[in-house]
Amino acid sequence: MALSMHVGARVPAVHGAQLSAPFLSCTALAKDERRKRWTLRSGCKPTVAQAASTTDVQKTPEIHTSSSAMPPFHLAFPVSDLKQTKSFYGSLLGCPEGRSAAGWVDYNLFGHQIVCHQVKGYNANASANAVDGDPVPVPHFGLALSVQQFHDLAERVKQADVQFVIQPHLRFKGQPGEQWTMFFKDPSGNALEFKAMTTPENLFAKYYVS
Repeated sequence: MALSMHVGARVPAVHGAQLSAPFLSCTALAKDERRKRWTLRSGCKPTVAQAASTTDVQKTPEIHTSSSAMPPFHLAFPVSDLKQTKSFYGSLLGCPEGRSAAGWVDYNLFGHQIVCHQVKGYNANASANAVDGDPVPVPHFGLALSVQQFHDLAERVKQADVQFVIQPHLRFKGQPGEQWTMFFKDPSGNALEFKAMTTPENLFAKYYVS
């Protein structure tokens, strides 16, 4: 699960880390919709570039490639210990804490809501699937960051002595999906992936990986 942010207003700064998430404003979205309706009414024809046929790599229009144009994503998942969970997501990853109760707590993960529910005796079990030669743990979740954010977070995780399931590295080299990636687990064993596309607009590019 990968989620990227590009344009718009920023959410409140995250303490201790450069973990901010830009969002496209409702006003900007409304202007974009008005522009598209005007184009249809006026009979304007698309430019040559817009009318060009698709190639093997099909890029989704910008309005769809950025999660800034989407509602915040919500993910709820089990954890075994709330105290350890708060230390991991709140202190290590720098996610602002939101609502909480005796058995759960939610966080702002780059503008998206994650909710950690305590389940007694829970221990995440994950299978592995080969991706570009790496044994990727499944299921997993995470975010698509900028390259700088990726390396900043990788260094933060290293300094905290968190063990990587898959070390930070560049995969799909020379391909449209070229990206930096790293995997590690939270204290309950839930697998997380953080990635950074070297060409951000290719995040949703459609092509077959052989």
